Amino acid sequence: MDRLTLRVSPDLIRRFDAAAAGQGGRSRLLRRLMEGAAQASFPAPPEAVSAPRSGKLTLRLGETDLRLLEAEAAAVGLSRTQWSVALIRRRLRDRPQFSRPEALALIEVRRELRRIGVNINQIARALNTAVMEGQVLDLEMAQLGAFQAEIAAWVEALGEAFDGNLSYWAGRP
Repeated sequence: MDRLTLRVSPDLIRRFDAAAAGQGGRSRLLRRLMEGAAQASFPAPPEAVSAPRSGKLTLRLGETDLRLLEAEAAAVGLSRTQWSVALIRRRLRDRPQFSRPEALALIEVRRELRRIGVNINQIARALNTAVMEGQVLDLEMAQLGAFQAEIAAWVEALGEAFDGNLSYWAGRP
């Protein structure tokens, strides 16, 4: 037979014992109550609210695979769990997966590029309203063009970083 164990307050057990005394004792009354509950129809379960949930996935890897996983994860600065999650998310969501330091660095690069862009816009406005001699204006416009080319190169480098990340998580060719 199976056994149930539960903790109840001293007051509740005294009152239950008093009720069970005339009905054959604790065990007999508990069995009768349980049989009655098992015979009764259960109320309809309340509609489940779809709350966000997470699940745990457990993987068993052989020693060789585990060593390779640890080495691969360490090479990109992740734990083996973080690396595995990133790999799965990349496959499921088809988006780049960055470690926290990489993501923070990219956010900072984006912030800096925006600041530079704002500064260049201000310079361009000032040049458009300034009255300058021909050769001075040409030099300033050339400098502005150089800034634009440099920013374009950095934006291209960011695109390459994203492409490299996507390629890494896509697997080896």
